[in-house]
Amino acid sequence: MAEQALPAWKRTFEEAGSQILFLGSFFKNIFKRGFEWSEFIRQCYEIGYKSVTLVGLTGFIMGLVLTLQSRPTLSDFGAESWLPGMVSLSIIREIGPVITAIICAGRVASSIGAELGSMNVTEQIDAMEVSGANPMQYLVVTRILATTLMIPILTFISDAVALFGGFLAVN
Repeated sequence: MAEQALPAWKRTFEEAGSQILFLGSFFKNIFKRGFEWSEFIRQCYEIGYKSVTLVGLTGFIMGLVLTLQSRPTLSDFGAESWLPGMVSLSIIREIGPVITAIICAGRVASSIGAELGSMNVTEQIDAMEVSGANPMQYLVVTRILATTLMIPILTFISDAVALFGGFLAVN
């Protein structure tokens, strides 16, 4: 029985070790010279601007539905005046960031995965290494930093549109 569990533990530690090495390589490459600003801007466009429609629509529907579902319950208790505060607090604090992160994780991760997978199949990553370019710095660092910058901006947009949807549902 212990023999069967050993390979699983070994795989777990090997995977954890490779993740730690990847993280170390990422932090090492952040501070290297020759940061690819043009690729960073392109990734901000791909991650941020191209996600605005999906995030905005999701936020609008979220605010609309939350307001429409909460109003009858609050009116039963005579607390309809609490509706704007409750909706805005729950959107800004709780629901908005989570829904935006889930939407962006699906859209952005699939986009990045497809792009890098296609580059790997067509051996573009190998060609970058042969030509002396650093694929970690060009492909990974720019995407992680662009995602780190754009997700809070998309969360703000989602929250604003959700509050507008809640406003329309009340009036």
